Amino acid sequence: MTVAPERDEQELMAGFEATIERHDRIEPRDWMPEGYRRTVVRQVAQHAHSEIIGMQPEGNWITRAPSLRRKAILLAKVQDEAGHGLYLYSACETSGVSRDELTEMLIGGRQKYSSIFNYPTLTYADVGTIGWLVDGAAICNQVPLCRTSYGPYGRAMIRVCKEESFHQRQGYELLATMMRGTDEQRAMVQESVDRFWWPALMMFGPPDDDSPNTAQSMAWGIKRNTNDDLRQRMVDMTVPQAEALGVTLPDPELRWNEERQAHDFGTPDWDEFKDVISGNGPCNAQRLEHRRRAWEDGAWVREAATVFARRTEADREAAR
Repeated sequence: MTVAPERDEQELMAGFEATIERHDRIEPRDWMPEGYRRTVVRQVAQHAHSEIIGMQPEGNWITRAPSLRRKAILLAKVQDEAGHGLYLYSACETSGVSRDELTEMLIGGRQKYSSIFNYPTLTYADVGTIGWLVDGAAICNQVPLCRTSYGPYGRAMIRVCKEESFHQRQGYELLATMMRGTDEQRAMVQESVDRFWWPALMMFGPPDDDSPNTAQSMAWGIKRNTNDDLRQRMVDMTVPQAEALGVTLPDPELRWNEERQAHDFGTPDWDEFKDVISGNGPCNAQRLEHRRRAWEDGAWVREAATVFARRTEADREAAR
């Protein structure tokens, strides 16, 4: 007796939903709805693009770091971000899309990266502020993703989170050192924090009631927390660290709420956020043009690697 295709798909969907309900992992060879696959590709690709584009703001300061030690630290961090991008592109490829396709979609404006990387790094203090605030926000967002429902993504996040945690401590240490320095250095740190605080809070995405993807991503277990929950966690984590550093967070509405046992805080400029993700941020065009040039300049390397791999495989087959 032949089972109707509709019956087959219903059974497959039931199995998929049961796996999600058990909080088990969906693996690349498992059946999944096309909407789930597209959501995984969108989220993981955006994450991968962010790691690669995110090398640019800090890479801007490698040649101008104030000491050999600071240069080595920054080089190591930027190298880590490249590695994160590679892990995540590899995880995304398991869902059936190639790295070439992903990069072409980014360059063509059909995929996004984190809004935070469209802001310039104007002073060396920004290196520390990015480590403290931006990587701190990344930790809030990414630690729960170690439990995401898509297996390759969750496994990649384990190493990424360990390294991001180290980056956050590096940034905090740099700012703490500068805050023990001259009045000029302390002013530089405060000015940097003033510029990056609100964009760092915007990293989590729009408010939950204006986020078109959150509800479905939460239902599928791809995301584990809402944007607003993560933003609250970031604020509560950062306030005592700011007090320890001796910097002031630029939010006159920031205060402890005894009843909620959490901090109240102001509203980010969501018009600015929408403008930036629409391509009109201070550095959008510069970041994408840099990525485009790197992609085009590296074409001969990718071609050579492909030819070498084919020849190696042919030699291996001939030797059998």
